[in-house]
Amino acid sequence: MNKVMLFAHLKETAGNSTLQVDATGKTVAEVRNLLSPKLGDLEGVMVAVNEEFATEDYMIAADDVIALIPPVSGG
Repeated sequence: MNKVMLFAHLKETAGNSTLQVDATGKTVAEVRNLLSPKLGDLEGVMVAVNEEFATEDYMIAADDVIALIPPVSGG
């Protein structure tokens, strides 16, 4: 199982700051598709794996920690 850390509106949508998913052997793109029914549109959301930004074709390993980081705005 993999821990998925959620931030900003994704945390509010899920009602929790983390989720547990079985993402081992899936790419970042596949994880995005797996989570979008629960979290909504994830376009523009950055994905980090083990605290480093990951490309869409990055393969998730067992026990990797995934973070979904929405775009931030401010002034």
